[in-house]
Amino acid sequence: MKALILVGGFGTRLRPLTLSVPKPLVDFANKPMILHQIEALKAIGVTEVVLAINYQPEIMLNFLKEFEKKLDIKITCSQETEPLGTAGPLALARDKLIDGSGEPFFVLNSDVISEYPLKEMIDFHKGHGGEASIMVTKVDEPSKYGVVVMEETTGKVEKFVEKPKIFVGNKINAGIYLLNPSVLDRIELRPTSIEKEVFPMIAGENKLYAMVLPGFWMDIGQPKDYITGLRLYLDSLRKKSSAELEAGSNIVGNVLVDESAVIGQGCLIGPDVAIGPGCIIESGVRLSRCTIMRGVRIKKHACISSSIIGWHSTVGRWARVENMTILGEDVHLGDEVYSNGGVVLPHKEIKSSILKPEIVM
Repeated sequence: MKALILVGGFGTRLRPLTLSVPKPLVDFANKPMILHQIEALKAIGVTEVVLAINYQPEIMLNFLKEFEKKLDIKITCSQETEPLGTAGPLALARDKLIDGSGEPFFVLNSDVISEYPLKEMIDFHKGHGGEASIMVTKVDEPSKYGVVVMEETTGKVEKFVEKPKIFVGNKINAGIYLLNPSVLDRIELRPTSIEKEVFPMIAGENKLYAMVLPGFWMDIGQPKDYITGLRLYLDSLRKKSSAELEAGSNIVGNVLVDESAVIGQGCLIGPDVAIGPGCIIESGVRLSRCTIMRGVRIKKHACISSSIIGWHSTVGRWARVENMTILGEDVHLGDEVYSNGGVVLPHKEIKSSILKPEIVM
């Protein structure tokens, strides 16, 4: 089987992290976002992953070379010269996706995190005999999204309603699809939307089916949702009673710590924290609801909550960092500095407090 991952886009909502690497390579729970998907695809027998990309393909491919070997899966690029929306990339990658087997292929959005029930999706797809399957997830506020209206028993999609003012359903597109090769005949090589143009056409012919996603789902393309996604992801590891989660008297709730990280005496860590490779957490540090990326040093008695600390940054002694502070790569926050929602661009030294949410250039 093959799969296409849509990795276009500049990742503007996740700046300043995406000023250092393309969005799919930003770490999430101690590994690049896109690796969560590639590993899930490999696990159900996908042999080739095509990355639909329009931005920095060399960086992506060079980076994924080691994983290609490690996971024994072929990773190739299909590069757009102009942004082609969410359907155009499929037409562009047509020759890479069609191999004459007639097998369906997966399409995934690169910033969606879930338990990826791909095996169940294959069974569902074969069971209904339609042309395309989409994964949907239930949400509390459907008026913010495009809602998928479907038959509850069969999963047959009736229509799509964009940001409905009155309640028509609570299921939205989760950005994971399984498509027959014939779907490619419906897509022209031009900027076009799979959600607004292609799927409604297939639904109109009663050939589109939706499967409700079991477990959690999050689009982690912006900081607030990234932090929420981390909580849901760690929670799902806990339910699987995963050995990856840290335990100990200084750990509260779900915490992921890379084995090469060093944690000092008297720290209190958790809930919902990921600490990356090579990090040094000095004594008396308090961490909650945050991601500490590779090579970061947190000095004594610093307190960090609801924030993302980018690669190789430093947080000074007794510093306090909270309220969706995002430190880009190689940012150095001084001793006793307070950051309330500061978004700091890479390679900066911060010596005075950031009292209200703002971007520090």
